[in-house]
Amino acid sequence: MERLNRKLLEALQPAWRMALCGPDGCEGFVAPSVLVRQSHVKSLPLFLTHALWQALALALQYKPQVVVAGSGLTAPIAWLVARCCGAKAIVYLHGLDVIAPNFIYQALWLPFIRRCDLALVNSLNTAELAKGARIVPERLRVLNPGTDIPDLDAAAGTKFRRSNALGQRPVLLSVGRLTQRKGLAPFVRHAMPAILARHPDALLLIIGAEARQALHAQAGSQQERILAAAREVGVESSLRFLGNCDEDTLGAAYQAANVHVFPVLDQPGDVEGFGMVALEAAAHGLPTVAFNVGGVPDAVLDGQTGDLIGSGDYVSMSDAIARRLGQTHDPTTVVTCRNFAAGKSWSIFGERLRQMLTERMVD
Repeated sequence: MERLNRKLLEALQPAWRMALCGPDGCEGFVAPSVLVRQSHVKSLPLFLTHALWQALALALQYKPQVVVAGSGLTAPIAWLVARCCGAKAIVYLHGLDVIAPNFIYQALWLPFIRRCDLALVNSLNTAELAKGARIVPERLRVLNPGTDIPDLDAAAGTKFRRSNALGQRPVLLSVGRLTQRKGLAPFVRHAMPAILARHPDALLLIIGAEARQALHAQAGSQQERILAAAREVGVESSLRFLGNCDEDTLGAAYQAANVHVFPVLDQPGDVEGFGMVALEAAAHGLPTVAFNVGGVPDAVLDGQTGDLIGSGDYVSMSDAIARRLGQTHDPTTVVTCRNFAAGKSWSIFGERLRQMLTERMVD
């Protein structure tokens, strides 16, 4: 979310003079030319109140043409500020901020979201959720998040394997915060035994840390739940946790792996809005095997940049993963993955964003 909003701001800078209201520390991630007002309070109600006053002060001073909310949470601020200075109110929706199962949010926030002049949504699935929340379809535009397209470096993948003592083991890679929705515990329990029956030396490499501040965070450790599932079925030795990694290490891991796994759960009230990691994997030439839920289909081209499996079908998922682990390195797959990702690069994201906002401004 933070990276997406930073990329959104960067995409608008070439065309508009920008001002930003955000949390403490956001100033360090934007260009010096951007006017910044930071809220140093931690409490969410106080942050929203302080951000509203900061945004109003900026708007009254600089008279913006467009006020953008980076998520549904700040849509009331964007709408109120826009109405005070005659600007257009734009909100970028990510899925959960449409269906958040909270009465107060549904009663107070959604009316402001519905009144925004334009609602950008990160996937076709989020668009359907928005329509279900009675957001006017004519005000909806699908804008998939983008990705960087890195130069590939086979030596980096080789070094990663060597430094992590992976040898020639088939590697399944999981990337992302450790939350219940990501589905790693049931994946380990229901899919890993079948995968290991066909590839006994396969390793599930998990990059990501506990999501303590997630809206649907469970009490206790998600890593411990994954390990408990592994112990139940006797596959604990085939898992390895690396925690959070820097960008270079993550890029090397994508190139060292054989397949990216994304067994996201289809949970009421908790949706996978897009599937950014699947697109990042494709940018590195790595195919993804994922459940066909939420916005994931926008990030995986079924049969080409990976395989989309029916929700909860662990038999088919384990079969698709085992099949890809048994394939030799295919340069065609790498090219197909990277071409798909290039069509959703951050530069494409920026072009589409500027076009959508320009069109709305002249309506």
